Amino acid sequence: MGFTHLDDSGKVKMVDISDKQDVFRLAIAEGKIKLREETIKAIAENRIAKGNVFATAIVAATLAVKKTAELIPMCHPIPLSLVEVDFETFEDEVKVVCTVKSTGKTGVEMEALVGVSTALLTIWDMVKAMEKDESGNYPHTKIFDIRVTRKEKQ
Repeated sequence: MGFTHLDDSGKVKMVDISDKQDVFRLAIAEGKIKLREETIKAIAENRIAKGNVFATAIVAATLAVKKTAELIPMCHPIPLSLVEVDFETFEDEVKVVCTVKSTGKTGVEMEALVGVSTALLTIWDMVKAMEKDESGNYPHTKIFDIRVTRKEKQ
C-alpha cells in the first residue's frame, strides 16, 4: 500500500485533489467532557465566572473549524457552508456535537473533529476554577469519546 501524503522520493506532500469534482460534504463529530454535578448545574444556571460557557464554546469551535487547514498540516483549506455546535447535558457530563457542511473536493471530518475538540477544551477552560481540587488538579474532569459519527458525500 502506498502512502498518499508522500511523493515518489518520500517527501511529505498534500494530496492533489485538482481533478476531483465539487460535491456536497457533511461530517458530524461528537465528544464528551466529564464534570462535577455542581459544575453542570452552574453552567445551566449561567453562574460560571468567565461567562456563558456554551455561547463561548460555539464561537471557539466555529473559529477553530475555519482554521483546520492551519492546524492539521495536510488538510486543504475548504469553503464552509455550515458550522453548527450543539450540547446535551447529563448529570455529570456534557456531550458536544459539531456538524460541518461544505461543497468542495474533500471531506470535512477533520473540521468537525477540530470543532468538537475545541468546544470541549473551551468548556474545560471556562469551568476549570470549579473543577480544581484543593491541590489544583482535576481528578474528575476528562475529555473522552471524540469521534466522527456521520460522514456524507453526495
